Amino acid sequence: MRHWTIDAKQAPQNITADRQASGKKTTTQQTKVKWLIGLYAAIWCLGVGWFISIEPQQQREWMPEVSQKITYERDPNNPDLITLTNVRNFDWHTEDDATARWETRTIDMSKLSGVDVANSYWMGPLIAHTLVSFRFEDDRPLAFSFEIRKEQGESFSALAGFFRRYELSLIAAEERDIIYTRTNKRGEQVYLLPVSHLQQREVKSLFESYLTAADELNAKPAWYNTLTSNCTNIIFYMARLVSGDRLPWDYRIWVSGWLPNYLYDVGMLDTNSQLNEQQHGEQNWSMDTWYERTHINPKVRGFDNQSNLESGINSREFSTQIRQGIPIPPLADSQASAEAQAQSAAQASN
Repeated sequence: MRHWTIDAKQAPQNITADRQASGKKTTTQQTKVKWLIGLYAAIWCLGVGWFISIEPQQQREWMPEVSQKITYERDPNNPDLITLTNVRNFDWHTEDDATARWETRTIDMSKLSGVDVANSYWMGPLIAHTLVSFRFEDDRPLAFSFEIRKEQGESFSALAGFFRRYELSLIAAEERDIIYTRTNKRGEQVYLLPVSHLQQREVKSLFESYLTAADELNAKPAWYNTLTSNCTNIIFYMARLVSGDRLPWDYRIWVSGWLPNYLYDVGMLDTNSQLNEQQHGEQNWSMDTWYERTHINPKVRGFDNQSNLESGINSREFSTQIRQGIPIPPLADSQASAEAQAQSAAQASN
C-alpha cells in the first residue's frame, strides 16, 4: 500500500496527454501490490506452519505439584473399584513451598453420591479456576483439576496461554491440598457449589470422563489454551457428553468467573428439596445468598493442616468444614425427576 500511494502521488496530472505513461505506471503498481501481498501471505503461512508444528512434551523440568501423572487400575472382579496412583496430598507451608506427597487411593464408584464445583477467584470477578470434587457415601471427597503444567521457574500468563506456551495437566488431589493452598496460602477467594438434580449414572459417567482424559493425556500430551482448552470449558465439554441439552451453550462457559451464575440459571443450584427435608422452611436462595453461604475462606481460616497427616483425619475435617452451612443435595431418582426439578429451579431463579 505504501508503494501504491507513492506511485499514485507521482502519477501524471494530465491523464489525457500522458495516457500511455500512466498505463505503464498502473501496471507497475499492480505488480508491486501483488508481489507484496504474495510475500505477506507466504510469511504468514510459514508462521502458521511453524506454530502448528510445535508439539507438547511429556518430559520437562516440571514444578513439583504437576510433576506426576495420574494413572489408575480397575479391580478385575469389580469394575467400580478404581485404584488411583499419584493422587496429590501435599502439605503446603507457603504458597510456593510444600512437602510433596503422592498417594495411592482406592475408590468405589458405586458409592458416588454427588458433585461439587469449586470456583477459585484470583484475578477479579471474571476469571476463576474451576475444580470438581466427587463426594462418596462413606469416604472423603476426591477433587480433579485441569491445570497448566508449569516448568521450573515458569509463571502463568493468560495471554501466553493462547500461544502453545503451557502443556495441560490433570491433577487428582485431596481437598486439603488443592483447595487449602488456594484459600489459606494464596489468598484466593473460593466458593464451593453442590450441583443439584444429578442421577448417580451421570455422576459416574462424569467420573469416567476424567479417567478417559487421564488416559488421553498420558498417551499424548496436549496444550492448554486460555480460550478453548481451559479449566472450565473442558469440564463443560465432558459434562455435556453426560447431560446433553440439560446444559445449554452459554457465553459464561468462557467467562469462568460467571460459572456459578450459569449453574444457577439452568436450575443446577437448588436448595428447596434439601431444605424441605431438613424443615428449615427457607425459600430458594438468591444468587447473592449462594455466594455468601458458599464462600469457604472464612470457614477454614486458621485450619491446622499439619495435624493427623498419616491417619487422614485432617482431610476429612477440612472437607467437612468447607461444607458447613451448605445444603448437600441428594441424587435424583430418575432422569424425568431430575429434569423436572431442574426446570422448576430455573424458573424460580429467573
